[in-house]
Amino acid sequence: MSPSPQQPSRSGPNGRSGRRPVPSPGRPEPGVDETSTPASRESLVKDRGIPEATVARLPVYLRALHALADRGVVTISSEELATTTGVNPAKLRKDLSHLGSYGTRGVGYDVEYLVYQISRELGLTQDWVVAIVGAGNLGTALANYGGFASRGFRIAALLDADTGTVGSRVAGLTVEHTDKLEAVIKQHAVSIGVIATPAGAAQGVCDRMVAAGVTSVLNFAPVVLNVPVGVDVRKVDLSIELQILAFHAQRKAGEETVHA
Repeated sequence: MSPSPQQPSRSGPNGRSGRRPVPSPGRPEPGVDETSTPASRESLVKDRGIPEATVARLPVYLRALHALADRGVVTISSEELATTTGVNPAKLRKDLSHLGSYGTRGVGYDVEYLVYQISRELGLTQDWVVAIVGAGNLGTALANYGGFASRGFRIAALLDADTGTVGSRVAGLTVEHTDKLEAVIKQHAVSIGVIATPAGAAQGVCDRMVAAGVTSVLNFAPVVLNVPVGVDVRKVDLSIELQILAFHAQRKAGEETVHA
């Protein structure tokens, strides 16, 4: 059960209290239903669900809000937050209204509480256990990244099929052989599996993760994974992102040539 916004059960991802601020006087920002109570708004969010497009933008808002909080910013207007995140202000207000936001006209949104709201909706007010398969350059870099822990993700295991790599220490973890994948998932109660293997091994690793009970997979391998219904896969293909950037760079170069 989600904690009540008035009395959250634990602190937010950055160790902040997550305590609901006292609403400032004035009218709520557009998109906020001022006639409903916090509890009823939370119920509505659960009943109707949040659009996938909104969910995809929530981490972007959260990243910007963390940066603002680290700089000591207490409140921010929807226009300022929209500019920071590159989102249309009206769209941002609508997105935040799905969370039952408390933006106040003339004052804006309370940064700390909005961090808590978004973190709660994304499931980041609890810890998620992660196992990475593939201890090459990418897998090692992911294991060494310190930003996961502060966002509620704990890297519990790093596995590889290379016997020369197994037994080495990475980010405080001993690399284990992929033969132990199922046992490791059970031992650590892994919730999210990360695949950083070559393309040829990715599907087999994914199948084993799913069979062991993992239903959320982050795939860095350059291959499309086939998974059963109920399993969520997010694909990160750096080469595709670079190709998209190359396309835009080529267009800019062409436009500069035309206008020269």
